[in-house]
Amino acid sequence: MAPHTFSLSALTLLLFLTLQSHAATPSAPAPGPAGPINITAILEDGSQFTRFIRFLTENEISNQINNQVNTSTDGMTVFAPTDNAFANLPAGTLNKLTDRQQIQLIQYHILPKYYDLTSLLTVSNPVRTLSSGQDDGVYGLNFTGQATQVNVSTGIVDTLINNPLRQKKPLAVYQVDKVLLPAEFYVAKPPAASPPAKSKGKGEVEAAPAPKPTKEKPSDDSSESGRMNVGFGLVGCVWLFCMGMLS
Repeated sequence: MAPHTFSLSALTLLLFLTLQSHAATPSAPAPGPAGPINITAILEDGSQFTRFIRFLTENEISNQINNQVNTSTDGMTVFAPTDNAFANLPAGTLNKLTDRQQIQLIQYHILPKYYDLTSLLTVSNPVRTLSSGQDDGVYGLNFTGQATQVNVSTGIVDTLINNPLRQKKPLAVYQVDKVLLPAEFYVAKPPAASPPAKSKGKGEVEAAPAPKPTKEKPSDDSSESGRMNVGFGLVGCVWLFCMGMLS
């Protein structure tokens, strides 16, 4: 066999084996669509938001967040206090809150719109939260800062926003090292106004007050009795005088 014939046969065999090898190796599957966003899973990855997760799930606020970010174009922004933030609250702070106020507190950490750190510096303060408007309260957050240094203030608490757990539309999740306490919890509400006095209708005359009873002056029985005794005495004297004249 000629050398060139052998070389051609070897190349043909090598090409055949290479094609067989590629055919036997399965191709990698194409990546599937990303699953729905889950706020609880995002916080669990951060591994220091146990108490905030519990508040979110117990009050079904986590379901509200998941539904909105997966179905709405507005998105949401969540400020997640760490476990240390809750631990550093003054003793009894949470126990003094009613069940309704505890829900309002968690909703106060959520904006019903997506904001990245840059856009938070251009918002019009105060920014609405999920608590805004409840009980006629503002329940807004104020943002200040520059570049990537953004500060959030409630009027009671000020803290720096740091460590974005997620900053991709439609959901932004930021770590905060203090629990955001709304000023509305600490401002005394004015007392309820007393009802106005009932006005008289046209032509309606106010009844005159009843006259006070007068104390009747008791009759002087002793004087009447004296006058009667004097009268009888005079009659008796005249009668005796007449009898004397006739005898």
